[in-house]
Amino acid sequence: MRIALLTYSTKPRGGVVHTLALAEALARCGADVTVWSLGRGGDGAFFRPVDPAVSVRIVPFAAIDGEDVGDRILRSIAVLRDAFTPDTYDVVHAQDCISANAVGRCIRTIHHLDQFTTPALAACHEHAIVEPYARICVSQAVADEVRDGWGYAPTVIPNGVDAARFEKAANDEAGRRRWARELGDYVLAVGGIEPRKGSIDLVDAYALLRRHRPDLQLVFAGGETLFDYRSYRNDFDTRCDELGVHPTILGTVADNDLPTLVAQATAFAFLSTKEGFGLAAMEALAAGVPVVARDLPVLREVFGDTALFTSTHQQMADALAQPADPGQLDRGRALARAHSWDDTARAHLDFYKSVL
Repeated sequence: MRIALLTYSTKPRGGVVHTLALAEALARCGADVTVWSLGRGGDGAFFRPVDPAVSVRIVPFAAIDGEDVGDRILRSIAVLRDAFTPDTYDVVHAQDCISANAVGRCIRTIHHLDQFTTPALAACHEHAIVEPYARICVSQAVADEVRDGWGYAPTVIPNGVDAARFEKAANDEAGRRRWARELGDYVLAVGGIEPRKGSIDLVDAYALLRRHRPDLQLVFAGGETLFDYRSYRNDFDTRCDELGVHPTILGTVADNDLPTLVAQATAFAFLSTKEGFGLAAMEALAAGVPVVARDLPVLREVFGDTALFTSTHQQMADALAQPADPGQLDRGRALARAHSWDDTARAHLDFYKSVL
């Protein structure tokens, strides 16, 4: 079976991590897999090496000074459409709105639903839900949103997790010691500073937390997304100044360094206002790090009794200060191990066969 998986970026965003891990697992199952993406910022490869069993096609995408987000997304669609060769594949599987708009007839994984006020972007979002001939969601909660909003019934195939990689990092004393020397004891958030990640809420919660745990630092890791969040970043900086909070902002962390950064954290803050699954938090569980999450139906579904769920800033602060529960950590590691990328790939292959 010849499969094309398409994603919008080479950067380490959640959907891109998903795409590469799924592609490699599909290849292990014997599929002929090609991953297509746009090479933004001069990128000629993904943020990490990809198994040679997977073919990679990076389409050059030059930056244009002063281009607004809407125009950049529309140009992204056009550039990918012009380069893509749909007749080469038995299955064309888009992982985001940009690629779903670019490739024509396809399967679409809807990781989560967005809300756009710009007419062009809203139309792209709508088209990427309505036009695919088959749909997958990584959680039932998102599938229910799609059903309620559009009447479709997506198939649910949860994410896999490379649990062994993060368990290994938990035992990497040298790698963890490096982060301890650089950062001390810290609360970690991964995913960049943006509205969907609840970054400002975490600053407010941390301001309450440090009254009782002044030893804990606040650390953000991860790059910015495709969208323009400069206004939100300005609000974030203003709120930090108002509260006297001085977070460490690492930006994009090298893929080889991320597992030990996660494993060394005292707690992992996962305060997103919208998620499809929560892969970064699942990786933290694999590393044996307690997870504090926003109380969302999707996160209740995915994490069950392995995370602490919170709604208010005070609840977030109290949960982040709470000593780790060994039983909960054991359940978290077991949950992460239960999400195998090979199982996810086999479920995808069964799905492809059922809709072809």
